[in-house]
Amino acid sequence: MNLEIITKSDSLNIQNEIISQIKELINFKNLEPGDKLPSERMLAEKLGVSRGQIREAIQKLEFYGILNSKPQSGTFVANIGVTAMNGMIEDILNLEEPDFKSLVETRILLELKTVRLAAIRRTEEDLKMMHDALQAYSLKVINGEDAVQEDLLFHLAIAKACGNSTMNTFMLIITPEIITNFEKHHVCNDVDKKIGIKEHQAVYDAIVAQDPQLAKMKMKEHFKELYQYCYNI
Repeated sequence: MNLEIITKSDSLNIQNEIISQIKELINFKNLEPGDKLPSERMLAEKLGVSRGQIREAIQKLEFYGILNSKPQSGTFVANIGVTAMNGMIEDILNLEEPDFKSLVETRILLELKTVRLAAIRRTEEDLKMMHDALQAYSLKVINGEDAVQEDLLFHLAIAKACGNSTMNTFMLIITPEIITNFEKHHVCNDVDKKIGIKEHQAVYDAIVAQDPQLAKMKMKEHFKELYQYCYNI
């Protein structure tokens, strides 16, 4: 099937269509675990899309463990039975884009965990990253500038300090969407931004003191408005 007719549609629809076609290709060719897929160039030509769009679809399937790309070698079917693989791909295609409330709730749950771990595991390098992000945030707030990105950079520094690569990755995945939607959804518009400086400082001080319970408590206090936002929508 040529995809030219949908190249102007939403990129997610294109990606899902490509994934469906890769699934059909694997089934039609009777590819077994460990077998190699055609190159990105060949797939792009066959499906009538760009190599970049093919790459994004393959990366998504890699993320869920269905494909495995090896540098200089190509992309291979992972060690999964065909029936299980087809079921997993169907689940991927049926995934809904998370709404903003879900992203915010996920962020809160993650950060209450990461801040506790950060207080236990943080290094001097981690503290410097947090301190620098806090300073950048404070400067923008004091100058009356938008500090959403600096705010989230501080939280990402905490996620990195937690020493759990999976949690850190999840934070990196959901953060861009949160940045994009903060103004759109008018989150915390009525909050005195200077209070945020004190709250960030309190979280940072608890991490410096290596007090995980205090760090979690201060993070919960910092998220008071976000909690309220989630309950009101």
